[in-house]
Amino acid sequence: MPIELDHLVYAGPDLDALQREVEELTGVASTPGGSHEARGTANALLGLGGGRYLELLGPDPDQGEPEQPRPLRVDEVSGPTLVGWAVRTPNIDRLVSSARADGYDPGPVAAMSRITPDGTRLSWRLTPPEGGFDGAVPFLIDWQDSPHPSMTLPAVALTAIQLEHPQVSEVRAALTAVGALDLVELRPGPAFRMEVVLATPQGQVTLG
Repeated sequence: MPIELDHLVYAGPDLDALQREVEELTGVASTPGGSHEARGTANALLGLGGGRYLELLGPDPDQGEPEQPRPLRVDEVSGPTLVGWAVRTPNIDRLVSSARADGYDPGPVAAMSRITPDGTRLSWRLTPPEGGFDGAVPFLIDWQDSPHPSMTLPAVALTAIQLEHPQVSEVRAALTAVGALDLVELRPGPAFRMEVVLATPQGQVTLG
């Protein structure tokens, strides 16, 4: 089953400030994405080439406070932080079953949607976006019949994804179970940490 990197999630306490920072670092402006209904978040997107993108994620001031904590540690981060990532599959149910058979449970599959600024509704199915092992293991996403968000984005080039985690053996096994081990460089560290290296009009940029 083909597994591809879908997107990386870069969260911050203020989406507008996050967009400004990324544009200053890369020289490329992100594109407004839309609001996640009932989740209390909104996003902006920057292409990474090859059908991949960087999701800038922050609180949505138009929604007010959600009933539950915002996903992907948005309520916890004090500054821009890579909090997780997603791989896509054309058959999420099959991949979840396969991963469970290999000893890793990605979690239940749920449906989500958002409206883009031009009024298009995007619908997808995904496992819990917090992923596994603090975010070191990606969540799974299936875009079904929706157009992929990366198709019309301005882009920079993704050159590397580096992960650190104290439980390297367990993380390696989980990454293998979802078919994502070859997408990253994994090394031991005192806590989960993700860094990505980008080639941009401003030169090489590292986000973490």
